[in-house]
Amino acid sequence: MTTIPASFSPKTQSIFQRLRYRHLHMLVTLGSYQNVHRAAEALNMSQPTLTRMLQDVESAFGCSLFDRQPRGMAPTPVGEELLKFAHSALNSLDRCVEDLTARAEGGYGHLAVGVVMGGALDQVVSTIATLKNSSPHLGIRMMSETSDVLIDMLEQERLDVAIARLGTPSDRSRFEFEPLGNDRLAFAVRTGHPLTTQGSVAVEEMVHQWPWLLQPLASPGRKALERWWADRDLLPPSKTIECSSIWAMLQLVQRTDAVMALSEVVINDHVKTGLITVLNDHTIEGLPSYGIILRKGEPRSKELQQFLNHLRGALATDD
Repeated sequence: MTTIPASFSPKTQSIFQRLRYRHLHMLVTLGSYQNVHRAAEALNMSQPTLTRMLQDVESAFGCSLFDRQPRGMAPTPVGEELLKFAHSALNSLDRCVEDLTARAEGGYGHLAVGVVMGGALDQVVSTIATLKNSSPHLGIRMMSETSDVLIDMLEQERLDVAIARLGTPSDRSRFEFEPLGNDRLAFAVRTGHPLTTQGSVAVEEMVHQWPWLLQPLASPGRKALERWWADRDLLPPSKTIECSSIWAMLQLVQRTDAVMALSEVVINDHVKTGLITVLNDHTIEGLPSYGIILRKGEPRSKELQQFLNHLRGALATDD
């Protein structure tokens, strides 16, 4: 009979006996709806059954996980932490089932990669193509988002690796980071925009007289832009559209008079279409380095290690 490792505390051993994946599923659903009636409907169970399950989990951990409010329920600070774990555990289980099913059917596992626009995107695409040629049955999922979104997906175990920028100092305590390079922000508008007909563009005019397309506040690019405004004693623009999709920003800038600041590599690729023009008077240096981000302390699958080896080789060839 296998014994429980001594490194687990008595309380953890007790939770082993009481906590099941269905409890985690219930917590995630309740955390999403924040309403017992709607969560019970989504889980196809009665409200009393859901309430008993929640009480069982709260009893196991010895604390309240949700505050009961007149119009619903909100997670407590402790509940927020448990919800993060529940999301991660369920995503990990889903990935494991997907991987084992693929292997049982003669496949070769799965790999989920996240990458920011710009930076090493071309090398990542080349690496995935090479890996797919050498392992045609390997299931590969590639997602492109802003760094903050990719970091969240990596923490929730929805990704195996992210090629992105760390966002906060605390990220270094949770993730391994291997820097790959730097980038800078360039400003761009639609071709034919009034700003493109001027000899030079004043910062004050660019910021205050025109609408702006902005990445989310948590993204490294937005943080760099906010610092750039502050260094020039400028208030942020009042006419803005916040957009988490780089592709949507590139479409919107062609259809509006908005100014946007994006990775120079991304913008230059689209300047070639003739639909976007760079405002060469201004750039933003000092973006954090982008690089390979992995969860700390986790073993690497064979597929992940192959991806990393191919990527490093592609970057070395480009150098």
